[in-house]
Amino acid sequence: MQAQDYYKVLNVDRDAGEKAIKDAYRELAFKYHPDRNQDNPEAVNQMKAVNEAYAVLSDADKRRAYDSMRQQYGASAHSQFRQHYSDQDIFSGSDIFRIFEEMTRMHGFRQSDDIFREFYGPGYRSFRGRRRGMVFKSYGFTGRGPMGGRPGMCGGRGFGRLARHMMERLTGVPLPRAGDDTEDLIRLSPEKARQGGPYAYYHRRQKKKLVVKIPPGVREGQRIRLTGMGDKGQGGGPSGDLYLRVEIARPLLVRWRERLKRLLP
Repeated sequence: MQAQDYYKVLNVDRDAGEKAIKDAYRELAFKYHPDRNQDNPEAVNQMKAVNEAYAVLSDADKRRAYDSMRQQYGASAHSQFRQHYSDQDIFSGSDIFRIFEEMTRMHGFRQSDDIFREFYGPGYRSFRGRRRGMVFKSYGFTGRGPMGGRPGMCGGRGFGRLARHMMERLTGVPLPRAGDDTEDLIRLSPEKARQGGPYAYYHRRQKKKLVVKIPPGVREGQRIRLTGMGDKGQGGGPSGDLYLRVEIARPLLVRWRERLKRLLP
């Protein structure tokens, strides 16, 4: 099962509601759970596709972004979506981990930590701590895993500097910090935007020349992600990403006309 269309992965309609999406996910998560498919190694990939689809469609903002890309890019919407959303972005705030823990209690499966380490390898980590009767537990992607995830906590929204500070005090270990994403502007000729291909780009911050692959048919305002080319991380965390925002060069006369249209009432 390839995650080409999140709706098809979950087998739900385009206008499916929150309950229908969650019910579909629970059914497929139980069906493809690796503890029930020990003789089917492909089940892990199927389960990962289901996880990703649910994490996106169960979040209103991510779902709107994906739907917009489906309308704009059609069959290539998934690849476009993954250019802009890392594992951290996709799983942040998701209740997937809670659902897996429920299945563990109900069916005697392995702990969710073991399952997700099997799914995502060293890119996945969990953090636990206890203080004054309170138990802290969070999940995160601390490296670039199979789907290009960047460091971040996935235990819920709002895991910010305070929670990070408390976790570091509880564990005594500084957590890796990802570098910030950066953005720059590239100006393409209409022909280059239409045909795509290699583009020579000078990275001013790192003082190096790069060759960027421009996808055919790129549009004005679209961003191209260069993984790991943003600001450097701290404490072993990976660098952020560099986003190149596309501007398509137009003849001077056309630009003046557009400027006049904005100025005139």
